[in-house]
Amino acid sequence: MNRRALILDELGLLPLWVRRERAHPPPAKAERTAPGETAPVLTAADDRASRIARMSWPELRESVRTCRACGLHAGRKQAVLGVGDEQADWLFVGEGPGAEEDARGEPFVGQAGRLLDNMLAAIGLKRGSDVYIANTVKCRPPGNRAPEPSEAAQCEPYLLRQIALIQPRLIVALGKTAASILLQTDASLGSLRGRVYQFQGIPLLVMYHPAYLLRTLADKAKSWEDLCQARELMARLKAGERVLN
Repeated sequence: MNRRALILDELGLLPLWVRRERAHPPPAKAERTAPGETAPVLTAADDRASRIARMSWPELRESVRTCRACGLHAGRKQAVLGVGDEQADWLFVGEGPGAEEDARGEPFVGQAGRLLDNMLAAIGLKRGSDVYIANTVKCRPPGNRAPEPSEAAQCEPYLLRQIALIQPRLIVALGKTAASILLQTDASLGSLRGRVYQFQGIPLLVMYHPAYLLRTLADKAKSWEDLCQARELMARLKAGERVLN
């Protein structure tokens, strides 16, 4: 069995699942306000957001490490900023640190992290090489629950600054929480998949979270379809094609 087949087997996709061409509805476009424009989640902490928006990587790391802006800091072992190539074309955004991430200080470790690494390998990518991985919140929510809107709002300036520093070609939102925060929508993840959105002018795709795929094996085939779409979209972006939707 060759390397590609081994990866697909790990993803639970053998025998090889072949994507069928199908007509998609016209892609929807989700717009976000740019830094400096009025945004409801930022107005209550405008001064803090402005300071974060000017930070370098070292300043950002220190600010996240010592952050006490919301109650999540009380239960953390350490804050988890992100990991990877700080000039990456690919930015993957998840929900928040879990127990292992909190202990090790790196996002997406453990079983979900291994599956994400296999998903990246399936389309020729590797953690840390042209890939950056982050979360919407930098401290572990108790019991691995989804972050509250107020908690996500306090961390949003950090994520916005990471995006501004990295300047990725493509953002991939992993799971409903990341998609909801980045796109400001309550739509179901199933309805968001398969379309190209825009986040401050950067194309954005929505995929299942690896932790969800570990619990729902039947959707691994859909995840492979999403990975193929991402690979094709990145090829178009690198070729200089302007992707508006």
